[in-house]
Amino acid sequence: MTKVSRLPGAQTHHWDWQLEGSCRTVGSEVFFRPANEGRAEARQREQAAKRVCAGCPVRLECRRHALATQEPYGVWGGLTEEERRVLLVRREPGEIMPSAA
Repeated sequence: MTKVSRLPGAQTHHWDWQLEGSCRTVGSEVFFRPANEGRAEARQREQAAKRVCAGCPVRLECRRHALATQEPYGVWGGLTEEERRVLLVRREPGEIMPSAA
């Protein structure tokens, strides 16, 4: 579950970047794993999501959000759940987004 205490306040300027996301033109099923998805299907779905993210004008804002709030599910900013977990483990104390990301 997303750590709600890490979410920014209700001011819209914290969220306006989402209006520019390339993902808005694609169904959420590309970014989030269904319960019965196999490994091969997951890899294909994740690659499709990453292709959408690759050309997204707000990819870094999305990635920062996912790392800062520790989003547990889906592809955010071109990173899978596992890729985000690895980056969070490697980050420096107090760092929101690892510099290598």
